[in-house]
Amino acid sequence: MSLDIATIRQALRDNYEEPEGPARNARAERLLTEAEGTGDAPLLVEALANQLQAYNYSSEKDKMFVPFARLLRMWDEQPGSFDQVMTHHLFWMFKWVSSSMINQPHIPLASIEKWQGEMAHRYRLAGHSERAVRQGELQIARHLGDLERAERAYTAWQAADRDRMANCHACELHSQGAWQVHRGQDEEALHTWRPVLDGEHTCAHEPHAVLAASLLPLLRTGRTEQARGHHLRGYRMIRPMESMRDAVALHIEFCALTGNEARALEILAERPAYFTATGNPDSLMDYLAVTALLMDRLTALGHDDQSVPGPAGTDWTARSLAGHAREQALALAARFDERNGNTQVSDVVRERLAQQPLLDRLPLGLRAPRPAAAARKPAAEPGTAVDAPLDLAGLLAEAHRLSDAQHPDAGPAWQVAARAAEGSTGLSDHDRACIDDHRARDGALPPAVARGLFLSAAELYGAAGVPGEAVAAAARGAYVRSLEAEHAAEALAEAAVLVDRALALHAAGRATGRQAGGVLVCRARILNQLVLGASDESAVETAVDALEQGVRELLAFTEPLGAQAGVATGTAEALGFLGDIAAYRGDGSGAGELYARAAAETDAAGLPWYSVAYETKAARIAVELRDHATAERAARAALAHGAFVPAPGRARLHLQLAEVLGGIGEFAEASEQALDAAHWADEAGESDGLGVHARHLLGGWLLQLGRAAEAAAILEAVLPDITAEDHGDGMVVQTLWWLGDALTALGEPREAAGHWLKAADIARTWPEQHDHAMLANLAGQALYQGELNSQAEKAYARAGELWRRLGDVHALVRTLRVRAWIAVREGQPGPAAARAFMAAAERECEAALAAAEPGQVPGLRAELADTHRQTGELIANACEGEPDEDDDGSARSAYEEALAQVDRAVNGFTEAGPDFLDRRTAAELVAAWLEADLGRRDGARARARGVLAVYEGTGAEAGDTVHARRAEAESVLEYVDRAPHK
Repeated sequence: MSLDIATIRQALRDNYEEPEGPARNARAERLLTEAEGTGDAPLLVEALANQLQAYNYSSEKDKMFVPFARLLRMWDEQPGSFDQVMTHHLFWMFKWVSSSMINQPHIPLASIEKWQGEMAHRYRLAGHSERAVRQGELQIARHLGDLERAERAYTAWQAADRDRMANCHACELHSQGAWQVHRGQDEEALHTWRPVLDGEHTCAHEPHAVLAASLLPLLRTGRTEQARGHHLRGYRMIRPMESMRDAVALHIEFCALTGNEARALEILAERPAYFTATGNPDSLMDYLAVTALLMDRLTALGHDDQSVPGPAGTDWTARSLAGHAREQALALAARFDERNGNTQVSDVVRERLAQQPLLDRLPLGLRAPRPAAAARKPAAEPGTAVDAPLDLAGLLAEAHRLSDAQHPDAGPAWQVAARAAEGSTGLSDHDRACIDDHRARDGALPPAVARGLFLSAAELYGAAGVPGEAVAAAARGAYVRSLEAEHAAEALAEAAVLVDRALALHAAGRATGRQAGGVLVCRARILNQLVLGASDESAVETAVDALEQGVRELLAFTEPLGAQAGVATGTAEALGFLGDIAAYRGDGSGAGELYARAAAETDAAGLPWYSVAYETKAARIAVELRDHATAERAARAALAHGAFVPAPGRARLHLQLAEVLGGIGEFAEASEQALDAAHWADEAGESDGLGVHARHLLGGWLLQLGRAAEAAAILEAVLPDITAEDHGDGMVVQTLWWLGDALTALGEPREAAGHWLKAADIARTWPEQHDHAMLANLAGQALYQGELNSQAEKAYARAGELWRRLGDVHALVRTLRVRAWIAVREGQPGPAAARAFMAAAERECEAALAAAEPGQVPGLRAELADTHRQTGELIANACEGEPDEDDDGSARSAYEEALAQVDRAVNGFTEAGPDFLDRRTAAELVAAWLEADLGRRDGARARARGVLAVYEGTGAEAGDTVHARRAEAESVLEYVDRAPHK
């Protein structure tokens, strides 16, 4: 069934608003067929223009030349078929067609130059500036590598007048900056792009494209934080846009050159059609080139056999896709070179393929762990020398040195020495004891295995004539035995014997203070295990008392020894246990002091890596005490001392400082610390949700900093990883809440509403319903902004009922007023439905005033006044005509009623007091406009002048509200002075 002209025309308009892609193109093709069938030439022009626009913003740009040729022929033959709008479109699209030809290697250069000349000729005849012509010439010259011509074209472009045919400011600035980057002028380009990046100039594809183009210039000029932000913000913008393959390529390139190969693979996997869409060979070549660059990076890391996303129909590895992408990119470049008669395009592609990383790793805040470099042992070439055997004596000496210094690297050093010692028969008993002793300290070993190694070490130490170390190793064996709860009591009895032996050896000079203190430390740790394993409150109290006694005996032994080698750690551990006991007993302040003393003990001994645990506890207890300064100081100290902490621990340290800083509103540094926490969590393999928590906070704090686009990118990425089972309902709701806030700031209210409604459904079951009400209210606001009126009505009804239960009259009344405006929007007959909601709001205010405490009265009076003001506006807006323009006087009567309502509002705000002055003047101005519409010039003037008098004497420093009120009052006066008499 054929469509009529009006239906086709509306469908064409609707198609402009559809998402880019094959579906829109196919719809444009069908509508063109329908338009052809009508025989209506102006409609055919519209259909051809629609098809050309669809092709231009898609992966089928090569199809745009045919409809444009038809349009141009129609212009020459039937110019009367083009109205003013379509005439503008024709000349505007000339730029698209002319500039797109250079990206099609099958179009000869002579044809491209001919079309460029044709564009210049037609623009001149039509009276248009040559600005767009010279910009197109720059593109041709740059593609050909003709720098002299390009400079001439650039100069002529900038000198020509801007007119209606010039590209929009945003697109022009993009092209100017791109030329500066091509000339090696990164700083100048970033300066040129600033108005686009700051949102001063935008369009449908900007700042999307400039954000992508700025990535490498930002890195090259050291602005890594901005580059990270532009990637997060920019990729989210182009992700749904099919025509932005060249910009996607820039994001992949950025990731490949900043240690974010995994992130680049994620992007690559999202659009497999990009590998085969041939409508724009130039952007395909760019995409293939950066794909090869990425695969080369993976290969360099030793992942050439890793499975990777690529063109459909084949299982790709990094190696195979690197070869395929490079071959295809260079083949396309060769086609351009053949057409152009030089090697310019191939040279550019090879230069791109040869790039080396600009940064080893730039954390993005997204979960995309870097593929670890695969261990490789290159095969020795025939005739080449091989490495000399490892020096076992040197390895053992280094391990002993690090052990004596109590350095964190001692454990790894002993692991290296142990591997080197395998099969060796020349080891002393002491060396064998040390190897077993340190192998047993591997926390991954089962307690029984570790105990066996410790006991072996004790026996070997004894054979080597080191009784103090033998008893210490035996004590360590007792401690690991206590890790199995059923053996804890036996381990304590064993430790008691060992303590007596150690103290006797120390008294006889046969054990050092460090060795004897270590035995006492092991007993304290066993006592702590008994506390952890206690089954009821009474047992816990008994175990804590025993722990305290054992710790104080440890402290009594170590403190008199002072700075004797190796004793400080025992003293610190005793103080740490006492801190735990104080915290358990509710003495937070005392616990904090003990933790601080423990950290100071190890720090003074030159062992700052041991301070980390105590500083972490000190920060945690200070947060609980709301002592933010101490918490920040301790968290910073822990991080500063944490250089030797493994990746999971580093993540926790950064996260702790992030939480402390976020708690005091230092969101800028808090977000940096959360970013680092996420990075270290990724390095650790995201074993315990640290990265998820860090990214959750990062998104929230970026939002607090006004960086909504980055926040949205982070929160959208982390949301699937946050589950109620693993992280709790509260974290899920908070993430959805923040995401809704971010999307609202980005002008995406419908998407925001969806997240808020999900959060509200979760909060529905919570005992405290304030969050549920707030989320329903926010969803209503977003749905209202998104013009989803029926859904907004339901959300506001839900929120209103919740506010009623919570006793929040102000919030309830506001939902009723918005529902009134929704009723107006929905076109319900007359103002009756809307008036009913306003009347309900008025009743709620009056009922609350009747029962209000004195302090609540002003706010409730203002709420009632707002209801009267909005009722007046609603009545006036519902009138179909102006006063005196209808026959029966109904409009004048409605305006009189509206004015009466607004007068009640003015009186209500006056009674509410001076805190509501700005709202009173707003109501006065509404009344002034109504007076003017009713023809009462003197009344309107008096009200407007009264508002100006209120703000008389306020200077330029007055807020936006004051300036707005003054401006509107002046507008009223201007209106009544020039309005005709009624």
